[in-house]
Amino acid sequence: MKLAVASLALLFSATSAFQVGRPVATSRSSTSLSVKTGETTSAAEKVQQLFKDKPAENEAFDKLVKKNFPGAISNKELATRVVDLLGEKKFDPSNTLLCTSLCADELARVLEDEFVDIYGNNFNLGGLSGFPFAGNTGWGAMSAHVPDDGYCLVIHGPHVGISKEGVIGKVERSGIALVDNCCGSAIAASNYLKGITDGGANITPKLQQFSDFQQGAVQELILPFGKRLARAEDRMRELPYALYDSQEVLVTDIVNTGKGSIKKGLALLGGIQINTSPDTLDYFHPLRFDYYDENGNFVEDLLPSL
Repeated sequence: MKLAVASLALLFSATSAFQVGRPVATSRSSTSLSVKTGETTSAAEKVQQLFKDKPAENEAFDKLVKKNFPGAISNKELATRVVDLLGEKKFDPSNTLLCTSLCADELARVLEDEFVDIYGNNFNLGGLSGFPFAGNTGWGAMSAHVPDDGYCLVIHGPHVGISKEGVIGKVERSGIALVDNCCGSAIAASNYLKGITDGGANITPKLQQFSDFQQGAVQELILPFGKRLARAEDRMRELPYALYDSQEVLVTDIVNTGKGSIKKGLALLGGIQINTSPDTLDYFHPLRFDYYDENGNFVEDLLPSL
């Protein structure tokens, strides 16, 4: 537990170092930068248009993904269900700001871009492996951009690849012959952790470099999960779930700290992105779908409806 607290404190201290007091969303003026103001096409119609030209569902590959990640659904299913559920709460493209905390990898943009096509440009909180490196300062800035009497949809989580052959931690990328690592940051952090738990890590006095600060933080934040990963039947499969558990602590703290700036309502969707080859749909394993009211109170768990 001491190790976990120390690891999590790393990111909090780094974030607060750039703050001059806690950010408060004092201005609640509308923005036309991110939200599709005046939008008349419904979110449900946008989902239909969005996936019209996407790859068709591959039944055999769908079974392969769900065998390795029980609970996963395709991005098409995810977007359809999220839009329907949030539509019941009056979220639509004209009054909703999309906020994401996803990895810097271009493959993480697939899910992000799909929801951008529905709700408009996103505010980005995330960095390597999907950790919310923008922290409390980023949340305060984002909250000020939500439309007056509007809503915010936050999507967060790490990502993992799965190849056509079902190899977890690998994925085909467009224009690259090599079946590449995914997520590279997560795998590097896992290897760093394995070196510690196996006793083979090199001792160095240089614990952090600003030029690679985010990766250093990812490595520290995964330290509490050394035994869990070492005992896992499939380390690559367990890795994104360990990362998610670490990230959920940070996201929850950021939301609780800044929930006073919520306007009409907040939907918080967390889970694992599952990236696949360019000719198959991506997937998402939803692990959290919480709804908060205008007072920042948690009022409903929407996850069972996904």
